[in-house]
Amino acid sequence: MASLFQRRFLGCSFWVAPGGKIKRRVASRPMAAFRQRVRKLTRRAGGRSLEGVVKHMRDYVLGWKAYFRLAQAPRVWDEPDRWMRHRMRAVQLRHWKRSDTVYRELLALGACSDVAAQVAANAHRWWRNSGMLLNAVLNPAWADRLGIPRLG
Repeated sequence: MASLFQRRFLGCSFWVAPGGKIKRRVASRPMAAFRQRVRKLTRRAGGRSLEGVVKHMRDYVLGWKAYFRLAQAPRVWDEPDRWMRHRMRAVQLRHWKRSDTVYRELLALGACSDVAAQVAANAHRWWRNSGMLLNAVLNPAWADRLGIPRLG
């Protein structure tokens, strides 16, 4: 017979919190399925507008968040939340395509010219640029304006 901690129930598993309390968390398989679905929704190819990507992403994330709202591991949401915003920054860079467009749009969003020039110089390295230099410009407030829900 398996232990309670080796079982999953409706996508949840259990863990022992400080003080010996047993709490719920999202099991590893549903979390992996979530990441896979977000990857599919935020592919950088496919000819969709940014608003279309955000709409599909919003529908999926809000449904997923509502289903797992009873999970009692709040720090678990931080990493997938950052990762989703990273994916959306890469999609945004991909939509801008050319280096002069990247430079112009970053300046319009308030980036300093040095950062905008660095990102524009490597305009086709979307994943790398979206994780390093753009955190200050395309920040969580930018994601909120787009309508991307937060998990945490």
